[in-house]
Amino acid sequence: MLLAIDCGNTNTVFSIWDGTEFLCTLRTSTHHSRTADAYFTWYSTLVKHYGLDVDITEVIISSTVPRVVFNLRVFADRFFGARPIVVGKPECLLPHQPRVDEGTQVGPDRLVNSAGAFDRHGGDLIVVDFGTATTFDVVDHDGAYVGGAIAPGVNLSLEALHMAAAALPHVDIAKPQRVVGTNTVACMQSGVFWGYVGLVREICTRIREERDRPMKIVATGGLAPLFQQNADLFDAMEEDLTMHGLTVIHRYNKENG
Repeated sequence: MLLAIDCGNTNTVFSIWDGTEFLCTLRTSTHHSRTADAYFTWYSTLVKHYGLDVDITEVIISSTVPRVVFNLRVFADRFFGARPIVVGKPECLLPHQPRVDEGTQVGPDRLVNSAGAFDRHGGDLIVVDFGTATTFDVVDHDGAYVGGAIAPGVNLSLEALHMAAAALPHVDIAKPQRVVGTNTVACMQSGVFWGYVGLVREICTRIREERDRPMKIVATGGLAPLFQQNADLFDAMEEDLTMHGLTVIHRYNKENG
């Protein structure tokens, strides 16, 4: 079986893939100091809790935090006897090579999302990922990542607002009942929610105009369901897009490696 690992700036996600479906998905906070032994203790405890009897033989890793990759490699080798595929490393083959400025290092999360989205939806896509940052990935007609945009993440913006303005409280992001708030929390929620709706709509509109072709908008990430409430914003929503992309890249490496 395959263990797919997606390490982001905030959370690290482990999913077990049996070749047909994900048997379970486990989440933990990202800490660069977490050792291979600590990963295994956490992982094995949860697998036992879910009553799973799995034999992991292969591992693939995508990480936007370079410092954690070493311990994840050790984790895969020590406990599963597997040499992991690490997205973004030269030995990891991609179904479609990115077309960006020479010398540009594309984030592995963007490569994985592009691969997963193309596999499910074909080309000419805008993938909007609501993570620590809000990213917009443009996928060409043939599946190649060709660039995009990066904006501060929703929670990051809320945290910055709270930290920089002493009178403003920390609030949870939610869709407000009205645009005009009548208290501080409602005002902040309105500004962030509708501000990001406007940000997403404007950037996607300009990408479509610049590309001069119809483009499907696919949303993913933890806050995608919240913004999907604004039904005209996305054409599709994929909660497991990154994990699916990891299985696509893994399969490509097995078939072509």
